[in-house]
Amino acid sequence: MQIWVNIVVVIQLLSALAMIGLVLVQHGKGADMGASFGSGSAGSLFGASGSANFLSRSTAALATVFFACTLALAYMGHTRAIAPSAGEGTSVLDRVAPAASEPAGTAPAQIPGLVPPPAQPAPAGGGAIPSN
Repeated sequence: MQIWVNIVVVIQLLSALAMIGLVLVQHGKGADMGASFGSGSAGSLFGASGSANFLSRSTAALATVFFACTLALAYMGHTRAIAPSAGEGTSVLDRVAPAASEPAGTAPAQIPGLVPPPAQPAPAGGGAIPSN
């Protein structure tokens, strides 16, 4: 199962990088307006309108592959998390080992070099807060 997760992660990473590259290569809709006034960017590798169709369809195909890989990884992660703990609780907190408690009568651990704060005297009124 781990090999499939690795393969899907690699496919997702490659599709994401290719999609980023395709988006950066595309020009915005306002670039056609500049080309009509003679800015010199009218010529392209794929022709006047062919580049928009090819690049936008390639971007859509890579986006579909990216989302399919994302869904596959989410499904694989969900089934892998449930499968090993079928008899146990499904929460991470259910699988945590209990912390070792300190024996009664021992002082809490002190940090070396840390001076404990001075003890505060008890208030004179027995701890009650006077009201106005």
